[in-house]
Amino acid sequence: MPLERLVEIMRRLRDPVIGCEWDTVQTFETIAPYTIEEAYEVADAIARNDLDALADELGDLQLQVVFHARMAEEAGLFTLDDVLNRISDKMERRHPHIFGDAEHGGHHLWEVIKAEERAGNPDKSALAGVALALPSLERAAKLQRRAARTGFDWPDASGPRAKIDEELAELDAETDHDRKLEELGDLLFAVVNLARHLNVEPETALREANRKFEQRFRAIEQEPGFETLSLDEKEVLWARAKKAHADSIA
Repeated sequence: MPLERLVEIMRRLRDPVIGCEWDTVQTFETIAPYTIEEAYEVADAIARNDLDALADELGDLQLQVVFHARMAEEAGLFTLDDVLNRISDKMERRHPHIFGDAEHGGHHLWEVIKAEERAGNPDKSALAGVALALPSLERAAKLQRRAARTGFDWPDASGPRAKIDEELAELDAETDHDRKLEELGDLLFAVVNLARHLNVEPETALREANRKFEQRFRAIEQEPGFETLSLDEKEVLWARAKKAHADSIA
């Protein structure tokens, strides 16, 4: 079986005598950044609609799971079977309308069950369990969604929209660098709040903005003597690239 083959490969790589000198010295902490990177590469392949690359990237992500599980097994903590059984148990538990005797389900029931599971957490805050390692935009949105479930939320998008103007004014008025950093953070948080009220995923929106910027800049920097052009001349090229992009999707 392919999974068993990968497990055996990782066992060999981690063997203290005949294993790979790089793999044998890794820890949960040193591998974690690679795990996050591989998840992003999966998302990137999906965004590019490159399904062949997606197959490769999903394999790289699966390797990360096997890697962590192998290190845990060596430390006597848990095994890959434990990992797989836990997620299987969780999926069945959260879908009683599919695997149990509940008559109705869907996302609402999923959230109710998750809330019941969190009730066993010693941290009773509504914000408990929001991972610190999440990208900041995504974590901000998740914190806001959690707070909103308690009723701490604007009734509509006009509230966060006005908050953006307020935070911009505070940023403009600030002169201290450290205070500017804080005010800029507040502004970004308010923008995420507006995105949430508009039912837009901020991480997805910024990823698309990054993609458009990269595409357009790569186009204009091909202009002969680009670096010597004035800013106004570069702006003309930018407007042309922007129009070409709009025409291509019209």
